[in-house]
Amino acid sequence: MGYPEDALASDEELLLHRHPHWKMLVLPALTFIVATALAGFALGLAQDRLEGTARSVALIVVAVAWLGIVGWRCVGPLVSWKFTHFIVTDRRVLIRHGVITHTGIDIPLGRISNVQFRHGLVDRMLRTGTLVIASAADDPLEFDDIPDVQRVHSLLYHQVFDAMNLDFGPPTDRGEAAP
Repeated sequence: MGYPEDALASDEELLLHRHPHWKMLVLPALTFIVATALAGFALGLAQDRLEGTARSVALIVVAVAWLGIVGWRCVGPLVSWKFTHFIVTDRRVLIRHGVITHTGIDIPLGRISNVQFRHGLVDRMLRTGTLVIASAADDPLEFDDIPDVQRVHSLLYHQVFDAMNLDFGPPTDRGEAAP
């Protein structure tokens, strides 16, 4: 059994499992391309203009700088994206993120009082946005870069509505006379 199935109860049904939207990887991808181009240019310049030990030192410095920039600005966000999970089950909403240090939030559907979403023009074109979940006792929680946020909002709304109907029982017809 893989993640997130191993985080669920035995009779809990997984309805949705998402990572953040891929748009959060655009800047790291551009950084990788620019850093690689600049490193290639610097390596070519060092090969052409330097001799001996100076060339070796310059090549090592460029390689270490490239590794540092790529590790910090590219690999870090990619790993963060991969290990961030937004999960909806028939009982709760789970948010998990982290590689070494894990952080998680569980929100029971019965505690959710309000579900909202918002997205600007670019987010609408990319079909992403921010999901805002408010519970009865806590401040609203905002989750950015949720893919297909309108569908997730609708799913959550229907799950919360269904959970509320289960709590109150089936509706009764008040027009009937008591036996």
